[in-house]
Amino acid sequence: MPATHHRTSPNRAASRPSRPFTLWREVLTAYAAPALMAGTAGVVTGQQDLAVAACTSIAGTSAVVAFLVGTWLRHGGRPRRWTTTTPTVALTAVLVISAAGAAALLGWFTAQWLPAHTPIPATPWLERLGIDLPVSAALATAIVTLRWRSTTTTASRRRPPRHRAPRPRARARARPSPPPGRTRRRESHQGVSTQ
Repeated sequence: MPATHHRTSPNRAASRPSRPFTLWREVLTAYAAPALMAGTAGVVTGQQDLAVAACTSIAGTSAVVAFLVGTWLRHGGRPRRWTTTTPTVALTAVLVISAAGAAALLGWFTAQWLPAHTPIPATPWLERLGIDLPVSAALATAIVTLRWRSTTTTASRRRPPRHRAPRPRARARARPSPPPGRTRRRESHQGVSTQ
């Protein structure tokens, strides 16, 4: 028997529906992906602090940011109009800068201010927060925003165009015919004037 090769045509690949945006799945992916990648890198390179941070500050920040950004974008199932009309690159850039800036401030406060003003000692894990938090927040925000935006654009493309029913044309109102008494008077007046 001749071997048959199943090739996926570009039309079939394009017609496949994209996976819908599910918040809990995005949060789970946002935690698992950096935890596995950074944790593996820490174990391979022998950096114990990186292996610990992979499952705590890096993955935890990524999951929290993914939840917050995803919830804000969904807006209870009714996304804000400007988040769907703004170009994807511009929307992603604005959200990434905002999330990374807030995470950088939180990382600086935790790593620098707390050890200087509280009895909490400065540890290598705390010092990593100044880098781990903004990087994790930026990556999680970019991924969640792009995923959400891809599902909203495909959903809007699938919606059938609304066909407006043609408005009925206003019929010209027929002028009411004058009562028979008036027409007789007009005819009599016209006859008198012609004479």
